Amino acid sequence: MFARCSIRYKLLIGVSLLSLIVCVLSVSGLLGVNSYRWLARAVSLRAAELPLADELTRSVAELRITFSRFRSAHDVGDSRVHNALVHHQFGYDLADVKQALKKYREQLEPNGTGIRDNREEWDTVTSIQRTLERIEHLSEADDWILETYRDDNLREELDGLYQLAGTLPGHLQSRMLQLKGNARGEYHTLLGLTWTTSILSIGILGLLVRLFYDWVFRPLRVLITGSRIVASGEFDHRIQLNSHDEMAELATALNDMTTRFCEIRDDLDQQVQQRTKEVVRSEQLASVGFLAAGVSHEINNPLAIIAWSAEALESRLHDIIYSDDLKPDDEHDQEITVLKNYLRRIQDEAFRCKGITEKLLDFSRIGDVDHQDTDLRELTNDVIEMVRHIGSYRNKQIEFQCSEHVVACVNSQEIKQVLLNLLTNALDSLDKDGTVTVELGLHRGQARLIVRDDGCGMTSDVLEHLFEPFFTRRRDGQGTGLGLSISYRIVIDHGGKIEATSHGPGTGSQFCVFLPLVGTKHETQQQRQYQVA
Repeated sequence: MFARCSIRYKLLIGVSLLSLIVCVLSVSGLLGVNSYRWLARAVSLRAAELPLADELTRSVAELRITFSRFRSAHDVGDSRVHNALVHHQFGYDLADVKQALKKYREQLEPNGTGIRDNREEWDTVTSIQRTLERIEHLSEADDWILETYRDDNLREELDGLYQLAGTLPGHLQSRMLQLKGNARGEYHTLLGLTWTTSILSIGILGLLVRLFYDWVFRPLRVLITGSRIVASGEFDHRIQLNSHDEMAELATALNDMTTRFCEIRDDLDQQVQQRTKEVVRSEQLASVGFLAAGVSHEINNPLAIIAWSAEALESRLHDIIYSDDLKPDDEHDQEITVLKNYLRRIQDEAFRCKGITEKLLDFSRIGDVDHQDTDLRELTNDVIEMVRHIGSYRNKQIEFQCSEHVVACVNSQEIKQVLLNLLTNALDSLDKDGTVTVELGLHRGQARLIVRDDGCGMTSDVLEHLFEPFFTRRRDGQGTGLGLSISYRIVIDHGGKIEATSHGPGTGSQFCVFLPLVGTKHETQQQRQYQVA
């Protein structure tokens, strides 16, 4: 239950346990000190009673001795003066007894329990007080010694007083013996309490150490170990903490940071690979373009001569071929027919080669071209309308989606050529009643043109070599493989980029062209809003 609490509450629990340990030890110590203080005070009070009890007993003994000095009644004539002196001394001794009793009573004033339970002493002191009052009453008359009954009563009272005074040390001794038993019981109680509190404190301390290990030390060790593993290069490692507190949040943050780092690393690796491929492709295209420029220039003239010679030869044989064409089919001269077919094939292939050389010249053309602010929506719409009227594409659909004017600084003829190549390739990949979707809009400060089809799709091998010169996988076997290469070269020269994606054969394809927008002088409202955002 506490494992899911935050570190703040866990620390509060730890502080509470530590406070409990301190309180238990403090209470145990205070109880021991208070018991010792109580015992020492009781012993000191009882020790102070002992000399007072002895003094009272001694005073009573002296009072008895003084009383024993009185002479009997038959010696009255000879001892009257003597008895008067003794009577006077008896009064002094009686006053000493009263004074000693007063001191003892004052010592008994603080009441208590245990060894301070002095009710018996108070009962004895009360009896002594009453006895003294009777003795004082009997000794008030000057001739009390002559009265026998007074003499006897006084003697009995003195004896009783002496016995009462003698019981006081006995009471103290019995209390001291009781104190011994009580002190032994207190000792065992305090000893058991001390052991109990010590064991309890050790147990709570052990629990606190265990909780600190489970809540703080172990998560920190897991975090440090996991961080070191990640720092060593094992980015697939993830830190696992189930404490559901700040430590777990930190572990989750570290895992998210590691995941994000891996994503950025993979993305950078992919970008590096893509840029490397683009650089290699650009170098290949540059090399092929340089070679194509020379080859096209050298081949174009011989091809023109071959085509011109074939036309001249056909014109010279025109009469023969024409006269043979007028004959019925079963009377045609086979040699003239073969000659006519060969001349036509020479002309067609010569013009086909001438078209290839012209594309090579377009591919290899290097130099600055005029870039002007062009409305790409209007340009795209013109190309789409032109392609729709081509007979072979009449059974295939083209959808155009654009909700805004997109102006870019481009060469309109070259961009038309790019869009025409992408559209014709997409339409050629479709079956009957297939659809090509063209989307035009703004994306992250650039013009984005998307050509998407639901045709035959492409494999990863085709995607890898798609923009290489003379690479083609057209289903009709036609084409020179230069269309996408030329489109790639045009887009790169415009400072943009072109991307091709496909999920595999039969899933269709998508080409995405990014082109830089026009400068701030000719910006549209949407472009200004994009930059402000």
